Amino acid sequence: MHDHADNRTVLVFALLSFGLIGLLLFGTAVGSVRIRPEALLSILLQGGENAPEAAILFRLRLPRVLLAALLGGALSLSGCLMQAYFRNPIAGPFVLGISSGAKLTVALTMITALSRTWYLSSWSLVLAAFAGALISMGFVLLAARSIRNMSMLLVAGIMISYICSAVTEFLVTFAEDSDIANLHSWSQGSFSGANWSDVVVSALIVGAAMIASVFLAKPMGAWLLGESYAKSVGFNVRDFRLTLILLASLLAGCCTAFAGPVSFVGIAVPNLARLLLKTERPQLLLPACVLLGAVFCLGCDIIARCAFAPLELSISTVTALFGAPVVIALLIRRSKKRQMGG
Repeated sequence: MHDHADNRTVLVFALLSFGLIGLLLFGTAVGSVRIRPEALLSILLQGGENAPEAAILFRLRLPRVLLAALLGGALSLSGCLMQAYFRNPIAGPFVLGISSGAKLTVALTMITALSRTWYLSSWSLVLAAFAGALISMGFVLLAARSIRNMSMLLVAGIMISYICSAVTEFLVTFAEDSDIANLHSWSQGSFSGANWSDVVVSALIVGAAMIASVFLAKPMGAWLLGESYAKSVGFNVRDFRLTLILLASLLAGCCTAFAGPVSFVGIAVPNLARLLLKTERPQLLLPACVLLGAVFCLGCDIIARCAFAPLELSISTVTALFGAPVVIALLIRRSKKRQMGG
C-alpha cells in the first residue's frame, strides 16, 4: 500500500513537470506569429539574435509564459495556505476578497502615480498589492472572530470583494486617460505586457515564499490535526498563523500586482492537487500546488490568447470556466458527506 502511494506521488510529479515544460515551449511557439519548433529550439539553444522571431520570443512570449507559470504557482500556493489556516478546502484569495483588496490598492497607486507622472517600479506595485491584501485579510479575520460558520464567512468575503471591485471600477471609470489605457485590461486580469523586470521580481518573491512554506510544512501538518495538538507538540501557534497569513497575502498580492485579479485558481488547484495525490500531507501538497498552479495558469493563458485570436480573453474568464466547476463539484461532495454523516 505504501509502495502504491509512493508510485502515485512520483507519477503525479513527473506528469506535472513534463506538462509544465511542454506548455512553456508550446506557449512560446503559438500566437499571431507562429514560431516553428526547429526555429524555437535554435533561438533558445544558440541565441539566434538575428532570427526575425527572436525579438517576439525574448521581448513578448518568454516573459509572458514565465510570469504566467510563476504567478499561477503563487496563487495556488496562496490558496493552499489559506485553506490550511481556515482548515477548509473552499477558502481562497479570490473568494475571501483578498485579491480584490490588492486590486483596489494597486489601481489607486497606478492612477495616482500616472496622474503625477511618477515612476512605478515592480516592487512598488507588489508593496501596494501586499498592503491591500493585508487590509482585506484583516477584515476577513475580524469577521471570522464573530462568524464561526465558514459559509457565512465566505459570504462576508464575497461582500468585501464586491465592495473593493466596485470602488476599483469607479476609480477606473473616472481616471480613463491615454496614460492608463492598460488599466482596464489589467483590472480584468491579464498576463499581457509582461516584462523581464516583472519576471525577476515575481521569481524572487515566489521563490522566497516557497522556501518559507517548506519550513511551514511540519507545523502545518500538526495544525491540521487541531490547534490543541499543535500546541501540545511545541509549536508556537500564534507565530505560525501570522506567518501563514503574511505569506498567503504576499503571494496573492504579487499575482494581483502583475496580472490583476485571477479567479478560482487559489481555490480549485489545491483541491485538484489533493485529488491527484490522495493525501493532505503538506510536504507533498505544497510543491504539487505550485506545479499544478503553473500548469493550470499556463494552459488557461494559452487558451485566452489563442482561442479567438487576434482578440484576447481576460485570464479570469478562462480560469473561471475551468475552476468554477471544480468548486461546484467540491461543494456538492461536501454536502453529500454531511448528509451521510448526519
